[in-house]
Amino acid sequence: MLSIKTNYFTRLSTRLAFLFSSLFFLLTTPKVYAQCPVCIVTVGGGMLIAEKLGVDDLLVAIWISALNTVISYWAASKIKINFLNNPFLLSLIMLITTLVYFQFTDQLFVPSNTVLGIDKILLGMLLGIIAVISGNYAYSYAKKRNHDKAIFPYSKVVFPFSFILLITLIFKFTFNL
Repeated sequence: MLSIKTNYFTRLSTRLAFLFSSLFFLLTTPKVYAQCPVCIVTVGGGMLIAEKLGVDDLLVAIWISALNTVISYWAASKIKINFLNNPFLLSLIMLITTLVYFQFTDQLFVPSNTVLGIDKILLGMLLGIIAVISGNYAYSYAKKRNHDKAIFPYSKVVFPFSFILLITLIFKFTFNL
């Protein structure tokens, strides 16, 4: 698990990153059309609580990556610069930025923090981004099969969330995390 010193800096940097990104989007967007800002804030706050409760790094990393990917999808619809309005590119940028942060704070590639020989944080980050993208594709496919209509209310949120939750539960119970 993370040391007390790292926990303090992780909480502080998470709060500062959230503050600066919120200010950036508030100042650069004429109107806000957030799909689910309450969900984004809830997941962000939940991650801090999970860390305090001793939830495994792999499981927290899945949700961090999922949050980054969801924010990237939302931000891509708001950005007016052609090459930056791609949600996959923004997700990749967020993934790399987060991994650089974890490496800089000596949380990545810790020999005792692995599962299947892979760093837990790296694996969790990759699983999170794959889960959200897969959930979005599953939603798009289901919507097309339903004559371009949502299958049920909030299905656009339920599909990615279900994929994230499923992957979390699989790894939680398979590896006793």
